[in-house]
Amino acid sequence: MSESQNKNVPPPATDLPSSEAEWRSRLSPDAYRVLRERATDAPFSGRYTHPGAAGRFRCAGCGAELFDAETQYDSGSGWPSFTEPVDPEQVELREDRDHHMVRVEVACARCGGHLGHVFPDGPGPAGERWCINSTSLELDPRSTDTTD
Repeated sequence: MSESQNKNVPPPATDLPSSEAEWRSRLSPDAYRVLRERATDAPFSGRYTHPGAAGRFRCAGCGAELFDAETQYDSGSGWPSFTEPVDPEQVELREDRDHHMVRVEVACARCGGHLGHVFPDGPGPAGERWCINSTSLELDPRSTDTTD
């Protein structure tokens, strides 16, 4: 498969899969496992673990714009980390009590796909670390601000 986690270009919001069978046929096995089954990438295994790219990160499930590469930093955690989402309306926060912990899960507000977790130990004004699975992201280098 190409570098993209999707088998196809992300569909418009009105054309999202309506069943898990449709999601399974559209996503790679790894992307399905992370986005739909709430799995986690192994630490330091993802292609976006270290900052350096320019552009915007989109949901690998639906193409929603989630994080700007300028807000990515190296947290040393083994996962891509950001100080904030592009727009808080693009993400949904949920209580996660899996693995005998209480955490805040981050999901895509558009498709419900699992992205990762947000923790209160990051830099920046909000002090948040948005710890996101590489598998749940696609980098769009063209979506940087081009205004003069």
